Amino acid sequence: MPRTRTTRTMLVWSAVLMVCALLLAGCGTNFGTTDDGKQRYRWKMTVTTGSTSTWYLAAQKLAKDLEDETDGRITMKIFTSERLSAGEPTAGVEQLMDGAKDFSYNSPIIYAGVDPRFGAVTAPFVFDSVEDGQEALAGAGGQVYKDYLAERGVHLLGFGESGMRQLTNTHRPIHTPEDMRGMKFRIPGFGMYTDLYRQIGANPTTMPFSEVFTALQQGAIDGQENPIDVIYSANLQEVQPYLTLWNYSYDPLILGVNKDLFDSLTPEDQKLVTRLAGDANAFQIKKNRDGESELIDKLKESGMEVNELSDEEKDAFRAKLGPIYSEYRKVWGPDMAQAFIPKGL
Repeated sequence: MPRTRTTRTMLVWSAVLMVCALLLAGCGTNFGTTDDGKQRYRWKMTVTTGSTSTWYLAAQKLAKDLEDETDGRITMKIFTSERLSAGEPTAGVEQLMDGAKDFSYNSPIIYAGVDPRFGAVTAPFVFDSVEDGQEALAGAGGQVYKDYLAERGVHLLGFGESGMRQLTNTHRPIHTPEDMRGMKFRIPGFGMYTDLYRQIGANPTTMPFSEVFTALQQGAIDGQENPIDVIYSANLQEVQPYLTLWNYSYDPLILGVNKDLFDSLTPEDQKLVTRLAGDANAFQIKKNRDGESELIDKLKESGMEVNELSDEEKDAFRAKLGPIYSEYRKVWGPDMAQAFIPKGL
């Protein structure tokens, strides 16, 4: 069962707080006023991925649009690879909640490291496509996320999309649960993933994403799972010969801003940030979806062997999940479970 804060995260977070105190003072505060009395802001935003990812491109668009539409009154610097939290995404989310930084793009899986309820939308083998997942977030489920995020000090500015999470490994194409037996996979620190991989017979382990490439290169782990954009932007094709398209988990992106910061803005600036954030999310989703087929082709050209699971093959994995869903309905509570977990699972 996932803990609210791991010992490792707390240690990293303590170090991060010291860095923030020395280097990031003034985060989220204003920097004087314009001649007509409007506040100036210098904001900071983080993304987990590198500078070639759609996450980063959308964050850059948001920063540019804010600066352009305010004639430089509002600027925002983007930090890749969770640089403000020593590469630890969960510690980065805690920074956002605590006001040590201003904005971030993060997967709900990362938020689930703080509160397991946030993992509901990413439950394995619930959504068959990104469109299905987006539809669920456009309804009552999105409001549940907004309410829960507010409880944790984050104002939701909508959802981007990392896509469906896929599987890579060193040894063989994956078609059945038995193909994964005994292999060591890096997964995010999300309890339901841990339980699923153990149920399959694999050996799940967690580590910061910034360490994954080296761990794969050195053979410390056999594989990992992530959306295509993340796999490609991290150059995992250089150390992983096999890619399995199993669409096992829908992974949206939470575009969040520290709630105290957002609440302190004038209504005019709140509307501006909300509108431009919506534009950035739409840009990111379109770019991610439009580019995925091209990225898969590039991964094939790099030498990766790619296989896609049939519906029947997916059902063999889904059959392993019955007892796990029963347990996690209790963890997520009725609001999340009703919004994202269909009856019968």
